[in-house]
Amino acid sequence: QVQLVESGGGLVQPGGSLNLSCTATGSVLDFYAMAWYRRAPGKSREFVARATSGGTRDYSDSVKDRFTISRDGNKNTVYLQMNSLKSEDTAVYYCNVGGGTSFAGKYWGPGTQVTVSS
Repeated sequence: QVQLVESGGGLVQPGGSLNLSCTATGSVLDFYAMAWYRRAPGKSREFVARATSGGTRDYSDSVKDRFTISRDGNKNTVYLQMNSLKSEDTAVYYCNVGGGTSFAGKYWGPGTQVTVSS
């Protein structure tokens, strides 16, 4: 089975930073793409960023130039460094694996809450 665990969420002031992490266990065949999605209050789930084992990186327009996704080369861990946070970034952030370059996978973590507020 595949299991995902996120960490690093919390409360931060506008303009601040947070670093999320997600560690995956299971078949390495499912870890070609590791991604972050989020769900803000009253909105649908939204793509945030994706990193493939081949080195590609993809970001939504709303977080481009502020967030950076990276992967640990020695283990199945993905990170999301979030800078210049604003209130619109408030959401539950979910780790996702099993997808490709443009679609979500079927495995999801339980999520970690990020709240940006003064």
